[in-house]
Amino acid sequence: MPFVLALWLVVTPLAYGQTPEKKPGPAPASKSADASVEQTLTKIEHDATAAILKRDFAAFGKFLADDAVITTPDGSMRTKAQVLAELKSGDLVLESSAISDLKVRAFGDAAVVTYITTDKGTYKKQDISGRFRWTDVFVRRGGNWLIVASHGTPIQTPPK
Repeated sequence: MPFVLALWLVVTPLAYGQTPEKKPGPAPASKSADASVEQTLTKIEHDATAAILKRDFAAFGKFLADDAVITTPDGSMRTKAQVLAELKSGDLVLESSAISDLKVRAFGDAAVVTYITTDKGTYKKQDISGRFRWTDVFVRRGGNWLIVASHGTPIQTPPK
């Protein structure tokens, strides 16, 4: 028994001192590839906003995947078709929108873009102006980056 105890005291620290075996995985993306994706998605976000402001819904629709899911700042869910219909009908009108704090995180053929908008607009004639934080999930399909999910939440002014 003393031999087993001595062996355990010697072997245990050696076992804990081992580093785990590194498993091969995907090579990290190059900085230039990340910069290119960041530039592309930043441009898409600005172009999509400009298309809405110009009421160019065909141009806006090109940035959304057909199966995109949009969670609006009030928590309701919309499809691409529903969002385009609301824009075309005039139910949703965006008069101005300024993007700030835009960040892109790329993961191969997927990316997450977060940003803030300061918007002036209406939904069914009700004022929806305010500041919103958005998260857009992009997937590269057929060489094109498309929004597959979008989520907006109002930024509340902290109580004084």
